[in-house]
Amino acid sequence: MEATDIKGHLVLVTGAASGIGKEIATSFINRGAIIAACDKNISALQSIKSEISSNDFHVFEVDFVSESSIVSCVNKIESDLGPLKAVVNCVGILGKNGEKVESVDIADFDLVYAINLRGALILTKAVIKGMADRGYGRILHLASISGKEGNPLFVAYSATKAGLIALVKSVGKEYATTGVTINAMAPALIQSPMSDSFSEAQLTSLKSRIPMNRLGKTSEVAEMAAWIISPACSFTTGFAFDLTGGRATY
Repeated sequence: MEATDIKGHLVLVTGAASGIGKEIATSFINRGAIIAACDKNISALQSIKSEISSNDFHVFEVDFVSESSIVSCVNKIESDLGPLKAVVNCVGILGKNGEKVESVDIADFDLVYAINLRGALILTKAVIKGMADRGYGRILHLASISGKEGNPLFVAYSATKAGLIALVKSVGKEYATTGVTINAMAPALIQSPMSDSFSEAQLTSLKSRIPMNRLGKTSEVAEMAAWIISPACSFTTGFAFDLTGGRATY
């Protein structure tokens, strides 16, 4: 078996109903993985399952604002399908944006925090002990270039993605000798439903910062994710992988 092979690996993918999460979940099926696709939009997940007609694509409903929902989802997956080999967390929201910090809606900030950072911590906590006890595991959180550089007028999103990067750095060191790696990926703007929500001016501004002068593709995210959660990625943990078309090389 090649070190990059994830055939037969049970992989939990959150945010799997659309965009990057959907691309990762469906492309991993083509690599022979067993997918536990999780999202609040269960009907969209069921539609994807019908489209791909795979017995290895399993759907689970989860509300990332709720600790009990996340923990129950993980417990049900492992009860129904067995121990997890990997987790790819693609859940994330932008929240309200386009205004300076003086106009930030604190209730909206709290929601962005609850989903982007608090939910990621709860998910990590729910899966990592079992992985460590078994001596193997891969956890990947989708962060953002916003978490490295801080995009103006995106304070809630930038702050929570920065926190997510710090989370993997901290936990990566805690579990470095266990066979479990935990990493982040920090993409620039990817063509997805999230990017579709931006104004033309926002898209132009964000694209202008990318030396390759284009948006990233969801397929490019999936390709990098596949390596990060494979056995081949064995000596990197607590790291935020760059996927920015040259915007950030650190």
